[in-house]
Amino acid sequence: MRGTQTLVDQMGWVFSKPSLVGSEIAWRWLVGIPLLYLGWQQGCAIIAAIPLQSTGLANLDTQNPWVASVQLADAWERYQPDILAAFRWLIPMGAVAWVIASAIGRSFLLKRLEPALRFRPVGMISLQFVWTALFVVVFFGWFRSMQWAAATHITANGEADLIGYFIWAIFLSLAFFTLWAVVNWPLAIAPIVMLLENRSPLSAIIESFRLGRAFTGKLMEINLVMGIVKLALIVLAMVFSAAPLPFSDELGPDALHFVTAGAILFYLVASDYFHVVKLKGFLEFWHTFRGNPA
Repeated sequence: MRGTQTLVDQMGWVFSKPSLVGSEIAWRWLVGIPLLYLGWQQGCAIIAAIPLQSTGLANLDTQNPWVASVQLADAWERYQPDILAAFRWLIPMGAVAWVIASAIGRSFLLKRLEPALRFRPVGMISLQFVWTALFVVVFFGWFRSMQWAAATHITANGEADLIGYFIWAIFLSLAFFTLWAVVNWPLAIAPIVMLLENRSPLSAIIESFRLGRAFTGKLMEINLVMGIVKLALIVLAMVFSAAPLPFSDELGPDALHFVTAGAILFYLVASDYFHVVKLKGFLEFWHTFRGNPA
């Protein structure tokens, strides 16, 4: 049986236990909302220091993308020093908070999925730190590729090639999204290996590369499918948020804001649900290929 076939059963099982998804949502939002609030405060402080009117963003020409791209570039030059100064402390602090919260929250979720597991927060924090470091590397590669695409297609010497830029932006984004799904599965299964086989974090990471072709194939397949599911959720959320646009004059801007907020909420909840489904699938495959826990 293919790995994706078992996911249908896991989806039904997780859907019948909404408290599992609730616990996943709880730890994510418990750290995510304060971080977003801090980011909002920093953004408001930067805009108060450099008003939108002084950068030209208040008069952004939305009807002419070529003019708008130049306006955005000029505004970015004005805001860049302040934004980077805020990022220097906000991103490291947020990363540490996320690593700790995700390790503890994921430990509680695994404990509920597999009651025999021991609670090892220090080991989970170590594995989450490695996972975050790998994510930063992949994200930096994507960011640099976006800089290359912008530098080669949007220049001050001529008309911006927005079509070529967006083609490369979409292609490179999908490429790095797929790369992330391909390379992160060892760190996704490592917590289960560490807890179920009573290993150290380093030993669990090493063992994750020695699970055998059959087991590894199932993990990579599920990871790729979940990546596709996440892309589908993003597209679906965008469709939901854009659906009322033809009726914007009748509904008003406030209604559109509510629809957009609802679409974002739908994506976040659905994404957390599929995270739990993937984790349940990984546990079931461990039992199939590696045996029962001691």
